[in-house]
Amino acid sequence: MNEIRRRLRYAVAPLVGMGAVVYFSYHIVQGDRGLIAWVHLKNEIVKAEDTLSEIRARKERLESRVSLLRPDSMDPDMLEERARIMLNMGRPDERIIPLDRF
Repeated sequence: MNEIRRRLRYAVAPLVGMGAVVYFSYHIVQGDRGLIAWVHLKNEIVKAEDTLSEIRARKERLESRVSLLRPDSMDPDMLEERARIMLNMGRPDERIIPLDRF
């Protein structure tokens, strides 16, 4: 019995140390701030940056179209296009050929 207690006394410190190593190793990989969470966060950042670049490109396209309609730099072709679309009208000398929609 004394032999078991003596050996157990020497084994307790390494077992506690191994338990601590296993505990921290698990949380380094699986924890809220672990490696897997970090990879997921990196992927979300990449997706958000892609979305941001798409939105910025769309915004620039819209701003360029709007700038053509400003009074100080109005493009007559753009104005005519928008008027035709909004009023659903054309000039008397124009012929309109309706196309079947697929």
